[in-house]
Amino acid sequence: MIGQDWELLGSPNARDLGGLVGADGRRVRAGRLIRSAALGRLVDEDLPVFDRLGVTCVVDLRGGPEAEVAPADRLPGDPRVVHLPVYDPTHPLFTYVSALLLGHDLSGYGELARQGTPGAMAAIYRWFVTGESARAGFAGAVRLAAESPNLPLLFHCSAGKDRTGWLAVVLLTLLGVDAEAVRADYLLTNERTASLQEVLLEAMARRHPGLDVAAVRPVLQVRPEYLDAAYDEVARVYGSFDRYLRDGLGITGELRDTLRENLLV
Repeated sequence: MIGQDWELLGSPNARDLGGLVGADGRRVRAGRLIRSAALGRLVDEDLPVFDRLGVTCVVDLRGGPEAEVAPADRLPGDPRVVHLPVYDPTHPLFTYVSALLLGHDLSGYGELARQGTPGAMAAIYRWFVTGESARAGFAGAVRLAAESPNLPLLFHCSAGKDRTGWLAVVLLTLLGVDAEAVRADYLLTNERTASLQEVLLEAMARRHPGLDVAAVRPVLQVRPEYLDAAYDEVARVYGSFDRYLRDGLGITGELRDTLRENLLV
């Protein structure tokens, strides 16, 4: 968020990845890669701000069932929208997060709470690394980001923290950003959404007396152990992040070089 001078009230976690130091000491170009939550909650005051960002391409990582029950994205400027669903219909966490954000009934998710949501979150992050739709979606997003006509590019999921967060990790790592800075961007989500988390928890507690807030909170947060679960899975399955990029996502050295040429200054 270095140098960012804008905000979206309806998506407080939206931020520009520009300014981070990448390969050869070059910085990520400002205003070219933007991460966000789903854009259906943008308020009227956000629309001219979004328009000024000049977004050309929006990558939506949500699955169909998530997008169908959520407010339609508000997209001034008519950018191209590409749906690359990173979604596992057999795992309840995806719909659980959507239900939380939309204030829907949570009574059908008791088993998830009993299993332990921190563990379930870590399992999803491991799936990001190995899941077929996850690898296809993240790889497709990288290819789009490497093509100049798609820039500025904005990518989002529902909450803008997990799938969006891992895609940011992949892109920033490809751009040569230091691992510590990549982790800091990932964890910045908690700071940016702290107030929103409390509002959501209070609202859900009112709607569902007896709700176990301690079980819900981990789903609204990002945590170091979630990111570490993905990194550990990368090491277990591929041996290194470079091999994950090459063998898991099919990212060639040529594509990485193109990405850096277009996104580093």
